Amino acid sequence: MARNGKVAVIGAGFYGSTTAQRLAEYDIFDEVVLTDIIEGRPEGLALDMNQSRPIEGFETKVTGATTGRSGEGYEAIAGSDIVIITAGLPRKPGMSRMDLIETNAKIVRQVAENVAKHAPNAVVIVVSNPLDEMTALAQLATAFPKNRVLGQAGMLDTARFTNSVAEKLGVPVAAVTTLTLGSHGDTMVPVPSKCTVEVDGKRQPLTDLLSAEDIEALVERTRNGGAEVVALLKTGSAFYAPAAAAARMAKAVIEDSGAVMPVCAWVEGEYGIDGVYLGVVAELGREGVRKVVETDLTDSELAALKEAAEAVRAKQADVQNL
Repeated sequence: MARNGKVAVIGAGFYGSTTAQRLAEYDIFDEVVLTDIIEGRPEGLALDMNQSRPIEGFETKVTGATTGRSGEGYEAIAGSDIVIITAGLPRKPGMSRMDLIETNAKIVRQVAENVAKHAPNAVVIVVSNPLDEMTALAQLATAFPKNRVLGQAGMLDTARFTNSVAEKLGVPVAAVTTLTLGSHGDTMVPVPSKCTVEVDGKRQPLTDLLSAEDIEALVERTRNGGAEVVALLKTGSAFYAPAAAAARMAKAVIEDSGAVMPVCAWVEGEYGIDGVYLGVVAELGREGVRKVVETDLTDSELAALKEAAEAVRAKQADVQNL
């Protein structure tokens, strides 16, 4: 099969390494580069993944590179079409995503500056928390066009919502369609009006199948989905589902597919909101975000989305000085 392009994953923790594995096993890239500041870790993981190629049947080469705080080693990402930034500290039980902002801002800024230096034409996908703020910071630090810097959040939150609905109703996840917008945090906006379930071959609104109380409980579980995983793990945070979401976004970019999915993207007038990174539905291609795709919302859903925009706008303004 045809392979093309190079993707770099910055940060070789559970999230980054799992993302690199998924990308390699797609077998659509020439090369996947995995970097980390822990000496030898990315090289060891890359070797391990390469040795799985005869078993899993993929040819994509995985390269590991140790990087330094002064930019050493980043030459390994040169020419990358896509860079996924996973670097940063994960949450611990009891922590909010916002508790990480100052520490992770320093890490993300340093990474983004090196991305701009070594991979100036890349599309950047940010997954570091707090997501909306780190996406804005990465764009500022790279000075890339805003369409080439986007964040992974809506894909993950929507998947969590879908899984919860499927479990509640006892149906396959493939039968369920859901959507979340807004921020990756307290002002997340699950959109029940866009949620449907296929039952006996017919697609029905979620509101016809569950009570308002049950739907609200599922919405709340979605909003707290990351914290639920953190509390259970006790050390570390979610990585299987987040890695799947980031990898799917990268796949849409390298294939120039025009896939439409919920992501954190720059909004310029859509929904009456302007000048902020926000969770919306967007069409993705080789240039990153081709366009934001507006969807009809109820009055309450639109009000919640505008509230989320103002909440993240204030925090995104703060990261300029971090």
